[in-house]
Amino acid sequence: METAALIVVLVIALALFFDFTNGFHDTANAMATPIATGALKPKTAVLLAAVLNLVGAFLSTEVAKTVSGGIVREDQIDHGLLPSLIFAGLIGAITWNMLTWLLGLPSSSSHALFGGLIGATLVGVGVGGINFGVVLSKVVLPALIAPVTAGLIAFAATKVAYGITRRYDGKPDGRSGFRWGQIFTSSMVALAHGTNDAQKTMGVITLALITVGWQTGDPGSEDYHNPEFWVVVACAFTIALGTYLGGWRIIRTLGKGLTEVKPAQGFSAESSTAATILASSAFGFALSTTQVASGSVIGSGLGRRGSTVRWRTAGRIGLGWLLTLPAAGAVGAIAALLVVWLDGWGVIIDAIAAVVIIVGLFLRSRRNAVTSSNAMSDVAESGLAVDQPEVPGPTRRTSRIELMRALERAERKADEAERAAQRAKKLKKKGGTPSEVKAARKAAERAAQKYAEADQAAKEWEALSGSRRKRAELAEWDLDIDEQEDAR
Repeated sequence: METAALIVVLVIALALFFDFTNGFHDTANAMATPIATGALKPKTAVLLAAVLNLVGAFLSTEVAKTVSGGIVREDQIDHGLLPSLIFAGLIGAITWNMLTWLLGLPSSSSHALFGGLIGATLVGVGVGGINFGVVLSKVVLPALIAPVTAGLIAFAATKVAYGITRRYDGKPDGRSGFRWGQIFTSSMVALAHGTNDAQKTMGVITLALITVGWQTGDPGSEDYHNPEFWVVVACAFTIALGTYLGGWRIIRTLGKGLTEVKPAQGFSAESSTAATILASSAFGFALSTTQVASGSVIGSGLGRRGSTVRWRTAGRIGLGWLLTLPAAGAVGAIAALLVVWLDGWGVIIDAIAAVVIIVGLFLRSRRNAVTSSNAMSDVAESGLAVDQPEVPGPTRRTSRIELMRALERAERKADEAERAAQRAKKLKKKGGTPSEVKAARKAAERAAQKYAEADQAAKEWEALSGSRRKRAELAEWDLDIDEQEDAR
């Protein structure tokens, strides 16, 4: 019993460290877009997220009950072995969290946890130790449906936002009033993150407490899997601390790596993310807030006219999502194998290995540190998944209008060039001075050059006005041409 109690203490410590990594790993879900658009200063954003994560952790325990009494069949597992398997599963989850944080990859902390627990249980007990019905209904299906749903909502919300604010506010990015709305919506995402992700660590600790009989209440009651109050407090403060320290690498990827986020897009993406996570938390779905946030950002990018998707980059992010469960599961399985073979010595070896992995990845991250001062200074190495022009592309109606203007401009320049050439000829026949004839010829040449440029512009608009992508590419160039014409 003393050995089991010691292992449970180790499990609680390791679970709280996982909770800490979850906080800084997933800070980007709430605060990447408001930082990217300038709605909030970096340090202010992570402080606000930390406070709201703390509050959100006290609002719901449905997800905690899913983890503690749904995924693993604790009644089918020897209670002397279960804490060691949980410990092994946490090693798998933390390893994947630290590795993806180092790479700046917005992967799922939730799926890393589930993968580690499932891999360790399969090795230690077998298939009978996993409730695959719960895994499918409350983990796998939400993982597939939630990002798509959030993306569609964000796409529609962005279309509506740009539709009802068609006129710009005179500033380069346009619709800067949405920055104020982003403060509210990003706060809702942070609150929603606390209601979902903090619960998962609570569920793991509760599961460990049940195995050694430290959980209070009637084992036959529905409330038996509710986390103890001290567990809620510990997990809430730990995830808030991790959030405050800020996962700047992933903030950079999500704020700049998926799309150049504009205020209206950020507002739409955060609204979609918050709504999806809060609804899922109410039903006890242990979904990935990272996947939901990423889906929302991509959806909002597609909702803005003139955007194109770099599917190769988006595919790499999606591949990372797919690898999370099996990768964390594989590490958890290896750790569990040591426990099964070596019993208590296996736990000691696992603990040493966990320390080595954590310290090693942290020291590696110091070589190219990403902080609040440089998180948004450049685009993440993963590249853009959604590429957008600085100026939104014109609509089809605008394209047709611009084509007519270009044709009229070409005709006007053609007349000017012809008149200039005739003036040069008349001046030469009337015996003008050499300097006057030379000046007239230069004026005729300039007029002819302007005509050639106007005619080329008209041809380009005529050839490209039917292409959505080319209309977007032409948008910024055409504004420059208009400014040059006005200056003349």
